[in-house]
Amino acid sequence: MRIGIDLGGTKIEGVVLGPGGVERERLRIPTPATSYEADLEAIVGLIGRLEGSVGERCKVGVAHPGAISPATGLVKNANSTRLNGQPLKDDLERHLGREIRMANDANCFAVSEASDGAAAGYPVVFGVILGTGVGGGVVIDGKPLTGAQAIAGEWGHNPLPLPTDQERPGPRCYCSRSGCIETWLSGPSLQRQFEARTGRRLRATEIAEAALAGDVQAGEQIELYCDRLARALAGIVNVVDPHAIVLGGGLSRMPQLYGRVPELWKRYVFSEPEHIATRLLAPKHGDSSGVRGAAWLWPE
Repeated sequence: MRIGIDLGGTKIEGVVLGPGGVERERLRIPTPATSYEADLEAIVGLIGRLEGSVGERCKVGVAHPGAISPATGLVKNANSTRLNGQPLKDDLERHLGREIRMANDANCFAVSEASDGAAAGYPVVFGVILGTGVGGGVVIDGKPLTGAQAIAGEWGHNPLPLPTDQERPGPRCYCSRSGCIETWLSGPSLQRQFEARTGRRLRATEIAEAALAGDVQAGEQIELYCDRLARALAGIVNVVDPHAIVLGGGLSRMPQLYGRVPELWKRYVFSEPEHIATRLLAPKHGDSSGVRGAAWLWPE
């Protein structure tokens, strides 16, 4: 059996998967708000509770924000900033007395959906997180692609492709650049764009719902969002050429994306428009994909 741990900013979730990906146990605890050491203690304690519940020592995988630097072995790029610069993998292995596997949380989402989710059976899968931020992960034959800098799939901090004159230079990003994909496609960005154009304040999913109900302003905003997402994903298709792209995060619940974006990306993908085989899919496991993907870092 395998344990998956999803280390989030507000919660730490753990799951035990048995043979065939059958869920045996699931627990969730609040993420400590105090220190890195408290995070370690909470993760180790949660693993102990899960193993006690199933009565077996398990292999452990951990989904975490940011990346483990290949150069230093320390966490980098995590929005939970107290993790940055810490030897999280080494410390967990020391506490547990065994090898563990770790991957970025977006990679774990992609692994989950490629293993027994919406993209099961597809050789190359790109998993997308569209939420407060924009992230991504690449899975090849069930295994996450990490890369030389451990940033493979991190498309959110590349420029939006084919910007119009109105989109240059683009909004300022927290990474110090302007016009990043994340500044156009995150949930908060969609809300800001709609409010700037209309004076109305709606959450991203509410804009999508209003568009479905016939709201003209909301419909125009969603169409613009779909075009920007199509341009951004066409760049992934042109470089990685995945068999399937699975959307995750809160914005993946917008139903317009799955029909409109594949129609729009025909303009931008470097292939015959009528023969683009890449599938755009909704997630099977939803919010559970990250923790399940952490467990699947140990494939059967």
